[in-house]
Amino acid sequence: MQIALVALGLTVPAMLHADQQVMTKYSMPVKVMGKVTTTGCQNSPGPQITLEGQLLLGGMQVELIFQNNEKGTHTASVTYTNVAFLELGDAITLPKQPVLGGVGGNPHIWIQFHDGEGKNLTKEIYLGRCVQGLEISPELLCEVVALADVAALDCSNNPGPFITVDGNLTFSGLYARFIFRNNMKGTHTATVEDRQDVQLIMKGSQVTIPKQPPLGGAGGNPIISIQFQDGAGDAIGKPIKLGRCVQL
Repeated sequence: MQIALVALGLTVPAMLHADQQVMTKYSMPVKVMGKVTTTGCQNSPGPQITLEGQLLLGGMQVELIFQNNEKGTHTASVTYTNVAFLELGDAITLPKQPVLGGVGGNPHIWIQFHDGEGKNLTKEIYLGRCVQGLEISPELLCEVVALADVAALDCSNNPGPFITVDGNLTFSGLYARFIFRNNMKGTHTATVEDRQDVQLIMKGSQVTIPKQPPLGGAGGNPIISIQFQDGAGDAIGKPIKLGRCVQL
């Protein structure tokens, strides 16, 4: 599935009446499936590079936990319901973005990914010389903030209440830095270097998660907790207790 990003600030929306909002930070795995094309490799002061492709996201989900009693009682009943925020492998399309390298004809080219705030997410990846044609598929971690908004519509249903979950994922930003050098490091020839950044995900960009209506099966007015999980279903942090259904 293709994901659309909306550029917004990092502020958390105000709390809505009868809802509970919970959030967590998560280092989401991202695989860059990129194609780098080159033109004018012998041009002066340097060639034009174009990056395009997709970002494959590691996915995220939340698990709602419904309990009719606290742990330790003799009548405890627990029901689990999963809600997908992003499916594993959902993609963001990268539009073509041209970069001009300024170190002369047919340079050596590297690429490095960073968050735009001074944190490198990968090492420098050597792509080759301009005339060779280039493809990349590095894996990295991209910081996101997940916000889940949980609301109860009916707490007296049998076998359980009707709950809605929506929210958003806010990205910290992702950039590709192209590095052009006229020769390899460590040679006796003086190295001329040029660095150019391409913005892939703007800081504060969001994916909005539409409302999804899970049904809890632990009887009327259960205790509700929420557990953030990655795309493979592994827990992110500990479960967060929201309270009884009527408290949402």
